[in-house]
Amino acid sequence: MKTVKIFTLLLLFASGISFAQGGKIVKEKVKALKVAFITKELDLSSAEAEKFWPVFNEFDDKQFELKFKKMRALKDKLDNLDTMGDKDAQSLLAQFENVEDELAQNRKKLIQNLKGVISPVKILKLKKAEDDFNKKLLKQYRGKGDKGDKGEK
Repeated sequence: MKTVKIFTLLLLFASGISFAQGGKIVKEKVKALKVAFITKELDLSSAEAEKFWPVFNEFDDKQFELKFKKMRALKDKLDNLDTMGDKDAQSLLAQFENVEDELAQNRKKLIQNLKGVISPVKILKLKKAEDDFNKKLLKQYRGKGDKGDKGEK
């Protein structure tokens, strides 16, 4: 239990620093925290970790590219909705659907690639660990924003 509290404090502290610094540093620090969190939650053996991390990192890099490069570029186009015709809107909608499909296919590929590396239970634990990590990160980020808002009023 003590380890969980220490890890949580480390997560919160490092995340706070990361968001203040911006850019690539944020991505690297969040990724390091995510690796530590997943490692702890999955309790990987050395042999499992050696095979797991290259597969997971490839997946994670692709997800980042899809979510934060392709999807962001598409979302930027939403600023022009008032002047967009149906033909352009249909095209943009199809592009959104394609990126969503790519995200889902990337997740399926991860699961298939991990089946020979870790047990099905650990694959499910990975999904839970990713969700839990994202919730903690979002909660911490929102908590900082709330404190800042209260201080300004």
